[in-house]
Amino acid sequence: MRIITRAGTVRALACVTTELVGEACRRHGARPTAAAALGRALTGGALFGALLKTGQRVGLRFEGNGPLKKIIVEAESNGAVSGYVGVPQVDLPDRDGKLDVAGALGRAGFLTVAKDLGLKEPYKGMVQLYSSEIAEDLAYYLTSSEQIPSAVGLGVLVAPDGGILAGGGFLVQAVPPLGQAVVDLLMERIGQLPRLSEQLAQGMTPEDLLAQLFAGIPYDTLEKRALAFHCSCSRERVEKALIALGPEDLQRLIEQQGEASVTCEFCRECYLFSREELERIRKDIASVETGTVKH
Repeated sequence: MRIITRAGTVRALACVTTELVGEACRRHGARPTAAAALGRALTGGALFGALLKTGQRVGLRFEGNGPLKKIIVEAESNGAVSGYVGVPQVDLPDRDGKLDVAGALGRAGFLTVAKDLGLKEPYKGMVQLYSSEIAEDLAYYLTSSEQIPSAVGLGVLVAPDGGILAGGGFLVQAVPPLGQAVVDLLMERIGQLPRLSEQLAQGMTPEDLLAQLFAGIPYDTLEKRALAFHCSCSRERVEKALIALGPEDLQRLIEQQGEASVTCEFCRECYLFSREELERIRKDIASVETGTVKH
């Protein structure tokens, strides 16, 4: 759900991602700490994707010096989100009563944001990790790299077995000219919010969350959209990757393994290519290179 204040000085988004995050964590077999980290990043990706225009995409890459190593998320403007963690088996002891996402990702590292805006080259921005808690890192990126004062809240409630009980978040941005009184009020309310994951587990909706934050502040709803875990991989794309290997490497693969099994990092979908299919691909490449391809 996306809104803007009637004064036009603040825009905000909120989402519930329980099913989306649950699907991703099931596919990757993520343990609780890794599941919380991936869930927050996926939710952040969904919020960043909702800021885009139709047909645009955004990628988030968190790289740290912790055991999780990295988190990669891709999100599209239509609400499709996918992602994975470097080491989904990571599960650390709680820190201050919470899952230690920052310890898993590592205190030192970088967040890279890449946007495919339909131009010749994607836009890329990079900042150092601010807290490694994901939400603060995304807010820091928006404020420092894109010069848009922002607040981000992300919550994921994880069961002891790694199952996702709740997930969601919000993104609030000040839009020039700044209405400082409204911004100060919102920052105060955000600071006083109860734990977001627990509110989501109790059934809080995006509408409820924004109504709580913007109580007494007139706003208009701009858009509502569905979110889903969806990967852009396909058998055709994997075949193109095999073609890129070239005929010699393909021949070596055929001789050594007899078949190819390719697993997508984002969704864990496995694509199996038989010896016959690999032979066909190799012959097609050779035909193109010798100019004997038939039409």
